[in-house]
Amino acid sequence: MTADQPPPATDTFSQISPRDKAEILAQALPYIRKFHGKTIVIKYGGNAMTDPALQADFAEDVVLLKLVGLNPVVVHGGGPQIDDALNKIGKKGEFVQGMRVTDEETMEVVEWVLAGEVQQDIVGLINHAGGKAVGLTGRDGGLIRARKLRLKDRTDPSKEHDVGHVGDIVAIDPSVVKALQDDQFIPVISPIGFGDDNESYNINADVVAGKLAEVLKAEKLVLLTNIPGVLNKQGELITDLSAREIDELFEDGTISGGMLPKISSALDAAKGGVHAVHIIDGRVPHALLLEILTEQAFGTMIRSR
Repeated sequence: MTADQPPPATDTFSQISPRDKAEILAQALPYIRKFHGKTIVIKYGGNAMTDPALQADFAEDVVLLKLVGLNPVVVHGGGPQIDDALNKIGKKGEFVQGMRVTDEETMEVVEWVLAGEVQQDIVGLINHAGGKAVGLTGRDGGLIRARKLRLKDRTDPSKEHDVGHVGDIVAIDPSVVKALQDDQFIPVISPIGFGDDNESYNINADVVAGKLAEVLKAEKLVLLTNIPGVLNKQGELITDLSAREIDELFEDGTISGGMLPKISSALDAAKGGVHAVHIIDGRVPHALLLEILTEQAFGTMIRSR
């Protein structure tokens, strides 16, 4: 199996003996005790969002975490869905340093796809699995205030890229998220912010998840992606990364494209007080539960030092 191939999604649990099943459940107890009452921010994206079986697994994982006393907060992406919608109107997605170039027409599509179609699908999945999910955008409760992103060129800091209605977070007011958590709801957040003149901004979902995890003082930030984690130039998984090692991977081009904002946000969250930041393979069935409630480590853990 190569790094680009998803693991087989076979259901082996039905073949396990009742005693072994009980042992597996008992092993989760220390983690449930350790993380009870703690906030877990989850960036939901990639194949986990588009494969129906993985969608159901994700919803079940989030509901179970809530039922055993954790406080999951979901921030979702929607890149493939946005690209599909843009294709239907004859537009092609364009990216600069991992950020989607967002003109006025694209911004309208982004709002409709993320805050409409994608968000409501996720809310429906979680509710169907027995949870109580509520969809939010940055406007709800003044959650995410933003301004136009001034994107500096990575090789020439004196040069800036104009990426349109892409936002840089000014402030996050988590009051509405905390109120929902206290009432046993599961917040599902679309990464759309608003500016001083009520204009909308498309914000990278990894950036929103990272900053929200900081503000909420989350125990964990978990980023679901389409690869096993951060890979080196040989395609091998790097299980543990420090700030210095990340800088080196940026410099030599090992981390590039869509991984740039993901890793930067993960590192900022770790430096900002989030106890553990994990980039995990969303193609693994129930990856979220395996990462949080078992000793089995998946993906890459980011450390601030």
